[in-house]
Amino acid sequence: MKENSYLQGLFAGVKTLTVGLRTTMRELFTKKITEQYPENRKELVMFDRFRGSLVMPHDENNEHKCVACGICMINCPNDTITVVSKMIETEDGKKKKVLDKYIYNQGICMYCEICTRVCPHDAITFDQSYETAVFDRAKLIKELNQPGSKCQERKPVARPVVAKPAAPVTPKPEAPAAPATPAAETAAANN
Repeated sequence: MKENSYLQGLFAGVKTLTVGLRTTMRELFTKKITEQYPENRKELVMFDRFRGSLVMPHDENNEHKCVACGICMINCPNDTITVVSKMIETEDGKKKKVLDKYIYNQGICMYCEICTRVCPHDAITFDQSYETAVFDRAKLIKELNQPGSKCQERKPVARPVVAKPAAPVTPKPEAPAAPATPAAETAAANN
């Protein structure tokens, strides 16, 4: 009885060994698809959903869309983003909050893309850069708004005013008079 179970275990082991060897031999002769990095840097294209490094796009006038609302900083799960704002006074005498510094720490970023999804102005996005290795961690802390950059002036959106129909006024029913008590009747009669 014991010899039979020993032989069954031995044959099962040999069978699994041959399955593994067959898989190894099949993969030995398949065509390799290894990227020849770093030789192919110029023609290497990352896929569309790749999250490289956080950037703040600027236009040709060095303007960006960030209004320093801080929503990206609030929603960042590990405090990667720091938004520093300042108050300025406009020509018409109103105070306005503007972006002073937008600091991004790429060393602790986990590339979750929450910051870009919650930004109401689409002021930040991830680019396709994939080479971010440095020898000094201080180089991973970046200021995304360029020196002298300013916020794009937005024209106020004219929203149509929808008039609500006036609700009909219904008169309120008057409260019934309180029943007179004998003590109140005698007091009224004495006066």
